[in-house]
Amino acid sequence: MTKISMTVNGRQVTGDVEGRTLLVDFLRENLRLTGTHVGCDTSQCGACTVHVNGLQVKSCTMFAVEADGAEVGTVEGQQNADGSLSTLQAAFQEHHGLQCGFCTPGMIMAASSLLKVNPKPTEAEIRHHLEGNICRCTGYHNIVKAIMAASGQDVSKIAAE
Repeated sequence: MTKISMTVNGRQVTGDVEGRTLLVDFLRENLRLTGTHVGCDTSQCGACTVHVNGLQVKSCTMFAVEADGAEVGTVEGQQNADGSLSTLQAAFQEHHGLQCGFCTPGMIMAASSLLKVNPKPTEAEIRHHLEGNICRCTGYHNIVKAIMAASGQDVSKIAAE
């Protein structure tokens, strides 16, 4: 077992893990942050997307020991300081950017990452950025609409699929 320490959603945490423990498993099992989902175990779906030191990472591809000393952000840390929904989360709710909700945490984390580097992405840029995140329900139209809305853009011009 290896003792690791990291800051998760602004809170210092520690834990003992085996070398083979994935970051997604540490977050879910040790920290009980179950918003980060395990969808495929092969880094194909993006449901496990988190931020590590500000970078978008699929947490099923990273060992927990690799995040030792890192700043980790999960979907649980996306809300406002008062616990209310962030602009991005509210846009997903308002524009029906989810259906079953399984992919939603990964989509929100990917969208958050995109909006940090590109505050006003085009529809094409959003779709390109989300290529590593799979939704099996919505067809992406409302997800793209939600991200556009969160960026303060007019969503009426988004092409229907």
